[in-house]
Amino acid sequence: MLDASDDIHPLFHGAPSTTEFKKLRKRIVRETREAIEQYGMIERGARWLVCLSGGKDSYTLLAALYELKWRGLLPVDLLACNLDQGQPGFPATVLPAFLSAKGVPHRIEYQDTYSIVVDKVPRGRTYCALCSRLRRGNLYRIAREEGCSAVVLGHHRDDILETFFMNLFHGSRLATMPPKLVNEDGDLFVYRPLAHVAEADCERFAKAMDYPIIPCDLCGSQDGLQRQQVKALLDTWEKNHPGRRQKMFRALTNARPSHLLDPKLFDFAGLVRANAAFDENPI
Repeated sequence: MLDASDDIHPLFHGAPSTTEFKKLRKRIVRETREAIEQYGMIERGARWLVCLSGGKDSYTLLAALYELKWRGLLPVDLLACNLDQGQPGFPATVLPAFLSAKGVPHRIEYQDTYSIVVDKVPRGRTYCALCSRLRRGNLYRIAREEGCSAVVLGHHRDDILETFFMNLFHGSRLATMPPKLVNEDGDLFVYRPLAHVAEADCERFAKAMDYPIIPCDLCGSQDGLQRQQVKALLDTWEKNHPGRRQKMFRALTNARPSHLLDPKLFDFAGLVRANAAFDENPI
């Protein structure tokens, strides 16, 4: 998979030649492929809208998908897309210049949702929920305009774990980001091919490739968000017990409805004992 520089996509030009980096790259690409295959994301000949924020995760997503496509393992058309939401200080030229230099087909869309969020969200409240809803609506629209069947996001394993605990602690439900879903209108898939990839690997990869990272704090994201608190908790667990994140993630893929408490998932009322018939008809 890791051949000479003339046999790789331009997204990998200049990649470090160290054994450590080659292992990292191979692991990310392998885990991305595993998620795509495990959750049935491939529709041959489909077109995917690959959403880029300019953060480490979206750069990693783009590179992994193009690696698979370059190797003939992802028979879909890819269109990169960045939604410029009008945050103060957003470097609007960074992504267009990067994508053009790498020969990646792309669409840059400007929609000033930042002003809407600032106007609607009371002072002191977090912007993230409304901002993400507005962003999602625009991305769905762009996908339809571009003839895409799927919107592809860069959420990784740790995002999925954090969302699970957010729902557990604050939403009173067992739920997280699914790797594949259909939108509310029923006309688009939403994929998360990095579902098996660790955030630390995304960070190491993007840093090693020296991709032009755009920080996600341009909107003035507030410190002390619930998600940051959950992230800190998971960091502590991982530090004290290395590998705990991966074990918790595996648990999400190994649910046992009969050992939970939701009667909508398991027919507890219909359970019968093996010898119930004998009890009803004693000799």
